[in-house]
Amino acid sequence: MSTAGLLGSDVPLAEAYDLALVDLDGVAYRGHLPIEHASDSLVAARSRGLRLLFVTNNASREPEDVAGQLTELDIPTSADEVMTAAQACAALLRTRLEPGARVLVVGGKGLVTAVTAAGFRVVSSADEEPVAVAQGFAPDLAWADLAEAAYAVSAGAWHVASNRDLSLPTARGYAPGNGALVGAVVAATGVEPASAGKPEPTMYHLAVERVGAQRPLVIGDRLDTDLQGARAGDYPGLHVLTGVSSARDDVLAEPALRPHFIGADLRSLLETHPVPEPGADGWWECAGRAARVVDGRLELDREGVRGIDVVRAACAAAWDAADAGRPVAPDSVPELTA
Repeated sequence: MSTAGLLGSDVPLAEAYDLALVDLDGVAYRGHLPIEHASDSLVAARSRGLRLLFVTNNASREPEDVAGQLTELDIPTSADEVMTAAQACAALLRTRLEPGARVLVVGGKGLVTAVTAAGFRVVSSADEEPVAVAQGFAPDLAWADLAEAAYAVSAGAWHVASNRDLSLPTARGYAPGNGALVGAVVAATGVEPASAGKPEPTMYHLAVERVGAQRPLVIGDRLDTDLQGARAGDYPGLHVLTGVSSARDDVLAEPALRPHFIGADLRSLLETHPVPEPGADGWWECAGRAARVVDGRLELDREGVRGIDVVRAACAAAWDAADAGRPVAPDSVPELTA
C-alpha cells in the first residue's frame, strides 16, 4: 500500500498518543446535542493519560463559551483546552501586519476578541481603510457585513478567512458555513482569501506548540477539513463516523484526504486498530474481514457491508488500486456501516 494508507496500533490510541486534537461539531457534539459515547470515551481517554485540546473551525465563539458547553455535556474542559479558528486567524494576520494595523472584522465576538488580543485595531467599515479583512462565521451576519468586506478587499485589503467550511452541522441538519459566506465576498471581488482554519494545519501547529506534545493525534469527522489538515501537517488522523464524512467517503478518498485510523465513534480511542494486510487472490484482510478490487470494482466478503474492519479492508483495497492507477468505480462502493 502507498504511504497514504491506514496505520495500525497494538495498544489503544489513548495510550499510543499524548495529545488528541479533537474537532467539535460532529465529534464531541452535534449542534447543542451530545453525541453518543463522546463524553464517556473522552473522560476515559483522559484517565489513561491522553491530553485533550479541542480544535474548531468555528470562529464566532469565545474559548470560554466552548469550554462551558463541553462541560455542560459532561466533558469537563477549561478555556485553555480550546483552540479556535479565530485564534489561528489572528496568528496568520501577525505574519504580515504590524501591531496597531487596522483590521475589518466580519464575524462574531470570538474573532473580535482574538484580533484585538493580537494587537490590531478593529474597525467596522471599509471607509476606515483597513489593511486586512478577517472573516469568520457568525449566525447574525448580514448582507451589509459582507458588503463592507467586499468594499475593503476591492480596495486592496488582505482577505483572511478563519476557515472555508461550506457547511455547518446544526441540530436541525447542515446549514451554510463560513466558506459559503466567504464565497459571496470572493464572487464580488474575484480575490481568493488566505485561510487560517482547517484544512490548513495552522491551528494544529499552534495547538501542539501550546501543549508541547510529542505524539499528537488529530480527531475529526470531515475528510476535507480535519483529516486533510492532519495530512497537510504530517499528523496521524482518526476519522470518526459520527459527522459529515461517511465510511464510503473514506473508501473513495484521494490521498490528501485519507485518514490514518477509522473508528465508528470516539470509543475507538479506547480500542486497538488492526492494520489491513494483503492476502491471497487480491484480497485485503483486516481482523477476519476482507475486500478486494476486481476490474475496477470493489468486492466485499460474504458478511457484507457491516463492521468497522470491513471498512478498513475496503479502504486498503481501494486505495491500493487507486494508487496503482486503477481507480475504483464509485458505483461499486456501497454505503458501509461501522
